[in-house]
Amino acid sequence: MKNKKFIYPLLILLTPLSLSACSKNENKITIAEVTHSIFYAPMYVAINEGFFKDEGLDVKIITTPGADKTMAALLSKEAKIGLMGPEASVYVYNNGQKNYAINFAQLTQKDGSFLVSRDNYPNFTYDDLKGHTIIGGRKGGMPEMILEYVLKNKGYEVGRDDPSKEIHIRTDIAFDVMGGAFSSGEGDFVTLFEPAATQMEKLNLGHIVSSLGSESGNIPYTCFSSLKSYHKSNPKQIQKFTNAIYKALVYVNTNDALTIAKSIQKSFTSSDLEELTTVISRYKSIEAWPTDLKLTKDSFDKLQEIVELAGELTKRAPYDKLVTNKYVDSITK
Repeated sequence: MKNKKFIYPLLILLTPLSLSACSKNENKITIAEVTHSIFYAPMYVAINEGFFKDEGLDVKIITTPGADKTMAALLSKEAKIGLMGPEASVYVYNNGQKNYAINFAQLTQKDGSFLVSRDNYPNFTYDDLKGHTIIGGRKGGMPEMILEYVLKNKGYEVGRDDPSKEIHIRTDIAFDVMGGAFSSGEGDFVTLFEPAATQMEKLNLGHIVSSLGSESGNIPYTCFSSLKSYHKSNPKQIQKFTNAIYKALVYVNTNDALTIAKSIQKSFTSSDLEELTTVISRYKSIEAWPTDLKLTKDSFDKLQEIVELAGELTKRAPYDKLVTNKYVDSITK
């Protein structure tokens, strides 16, 4: 009995410390991004302007090239939140994964890639692609499927890994080395995100001839998602995360390109301020970033239509299972 007098005070002292440590751990969030790109400027604004810190979150970013690898990072618990195309959540759900990923905030509403040519086409039209090869990205990845969607909508005969077709798209080169392959002489055209596309021009290795985002129109190109289990156990953290991203989205939509460039500069040390400003201006001009984080059913249906057209989807996944807007609806503004 005497020992209990010492044990109980000790428990009282230890419990707040344990709870504090647990709380700190819950507020540490690793984000897996599908590629490191200025296209995701709002996320970097949220980091560099302290919006995540204001919400009590300690955020770390890892780059996992390709939506398949980003989804793998979620499923393996290497990351708590993934930034990728929602098509990845469709694939996982349709494959029978019980602990599937749920999309909770849309970050971009356009394709962020640009069509880059090896030769200069001062008056480029899509007819200039006839008889040529495009390095399009991974089969089943959104960049390649958007490219197919744009070309097929324009009436072209497209051959995925089939050089005999009117326009040949190569899918055998990994997403993160497409620029390197093109600069070494592979393909006649390539689709690249920024800053890779602008850097290709600066090095006189290629010419930006078209924005695939402008051609394809609004789609939920990249969204934040997390596993169903994480939604159940950490709704407060997801809400805080969504609040921070919303503040960052307002920031990029209400500030000029130079101001945004200065905000994210330390996250992109390989690009100078002029290059960052150019890229952000380009993305603002195509309205790459929405004014609302909400992922609508119509846009989700359009995304699945694009995946169907590419032959990568035989059954659509239910919107109400893979999308939630409750955090967007509860944003602290």
